This record gives sequence, C-alpha cells and structure tokens, in this order.
Amino acid sequence: MAENEKGGDPHSVGEVLDRLKELGEQAGAEKAKLGDMLEALGQRAYGPFFIIFPLIDISPVGGIPGLPTAMAVVMILLAVQLILGRKHLWLPGFLANRGLKGEKLVKVADKTRPIAKRMDKWFHGRLPALTKGPMVKVAGVAVVLLCLTVPPLELLPFASTAPMAAIMAFGIALLVRDGLLMIVACALSVGAVALGAGLFVSKSG
Repeated sequence: MAENEKGGDPHSVGEVLDRLKELGEQAGAEKAKLGDMLEALGQRAYGPFFIIFPLIDISPVGGIPGLPTAMAVVMILLAVQLILGRKHLWLPGFLANRGLKGEKLVKVADKTRPIAKRMDKWFHGRLPALTKGPMVKVAGVAVVLLCLTVPPLELLPFASTAPMAAIMAFGIALLVRDGLLMIVACALSVGAVALGAGLFVSKSG
C-alpha cells in the first residue's frame, strides 16, 4: 500500500486518534477496513495498532462478542512481524478486508480522546535506547503472550482489559520512544498474565 497522504507515521496518541476518526468519517455507515487503517496509520506503525485495538476494547464498541479475540488474532500476526524485524506491516487479504463501521471508529476516537490527552502528557521520549534492538523483540513476544490470554478471558466481563492495557503500554512506548514505559509495560505484562490466569481459574473452579 502507498504511504498515507499525511506523510509518515503518527507520533502521538492524539494523532493516532485523529487519523482513526478521519478514516471513520470518510467511511460513515460503510465498513472501514483494516487495510485502510494500515494505510492511514503508516505501514511501519506497529505502535498505533497496539494502541488502537486496546482502546477499542475498553470503549463501548469493545462489548461486541468475539471482537476482542478477533483483535488479538490480528495483533499476534503483527507482533510476529515485529519479532521478525519486518519494516512494513502486512495483513492477508481476508484480514485486510475486515473492519468496523466508520461510525463506530468515530465513536471510539471521541470516547477515548480524554485518555489520549493524558497519555500524550505523561509519556514521552525517556530512555529511547530501550525502545530499539532486542527490546523491540521482547515487546513483540510479550504482545503475543498477552494476546493468547484474551480468548479465554473474553468469557469473563472486563477480564481482557488487563492484557489489553499491557499491550497498549507497549504500543505507546514504541510510538513515542519511551524506554521507561517499555520497562513498565514488561512489568504490567507479568501482572496481567497472572491476573488473567487467576480470574480464569477462579471462574472455572
């Protein structure tokens, strides 16, 4: 796909939401496809996708049955590409053609705007060296493991929020090159997996 017309990848959570909302407004009642999102956000934009999907999960739209699991599948595919060091994101046709109605994306952007403003205020380029090299692969592996907890946790109300929050922390760290947040995201991952496992075991028992 061609580079998005705004020129390059977004550099803040607010800018990610701006592009998401614009895409949603263009689609309207029609479906905004993942392939269109990829073009709007930039083909190297791993961070934005690891931010958008968790934001969708915590928004009212995230209550659609099966949606968290579907987003987890897409994020696993993207995380594997991150681990392998691919410079450009790729989605198979059957995923690139899936998506949400544009009006739902607009709703997500509007509902999560206050969160985005706080994120852009709090997180910035601290210890940027920790967002490069081996740490990028660590982030990719962590995202895969976190995504694997989502399908069983989707059966429990709000349980998938824990792994999604950790994934979003990795996404922001990669987006704004915040190494300190990368460390926090690693810690959150351990806690999220443990919490998710505990919730699932307690409900199953």
